[in-house]
Amino acid sequence: MATEPPLAFYRSRVLLILLAIASLELRTDALAPALSLEEASAHDLQLAFRQNKLTSRQLTELYLNRIRRLNPLLRGVIEVNPDALRQADRADRERRGKPYGMLSALHGIPILLKDNIATKDKMNTTAGSFALLGSVVPRDAGVVARLRSAGAVLLGKASLSEWAHYRSIAAPSGWCARSGQGKVSRTSYRFPFLSLSVSERFNNSNAFVRGY
Repeated sequence: MATEPPLAFYRSRVLLILLAIASLELRTDALAPALSLEEASAHDLQLAFRQNKLTSRQLTELYLNRIRRLNPLLRGVIEVNPDALRQADRADRERRGKPYGMLSALHGIPILLKDNIATKDKMNTTAGSFALLGSVVPRDAGVVARLRSAGAVLLGKASLSEWAHYRSIAAPSGWCARSGQGKVSRTSYRFPFLSLSVSERFNNSNAFVRGY
């Protein structure tokens, strides 16, 4: 008469199955592509924040370093915000203190503003002209106030055709006195860019405020 296998037999089989599942999961994780901070969307970055794989400070430092390295050639950024890292640190603290879902999709995300968008802070708002360098705006532009309220990191001011190309119809597109002639498109920098209008050198500049 056949006898049933001992309990230890079943336990060993269950253990083998669990080990096989764990091995498969490890191989799947190893094959998963790493997050590319140069290509990541705002959603991707928020997911990395939530999984503690990235902080706003780390992301902001990466973009600042990229600006320092590429801007002498590309001339796409007029100035960076001296308070950018401070804003990133504040975003990291707020994220630790609030449950998921309580923060904006732009919270902790570094964003460049076109230099004709007013910010009442340490940055200049000049439309690319030396004529306005050092002037003080009375208040943040409406979109800037909303970005601050959302917890976005204001990374700096992006270049533009001086006076948004009202300076002269003969002036070359993408040139302004403060940064010179821009040479490339937005994709060479690969970080968020915000504009109230269509920039001559930057396409789809409103991409990071869709759905905000």
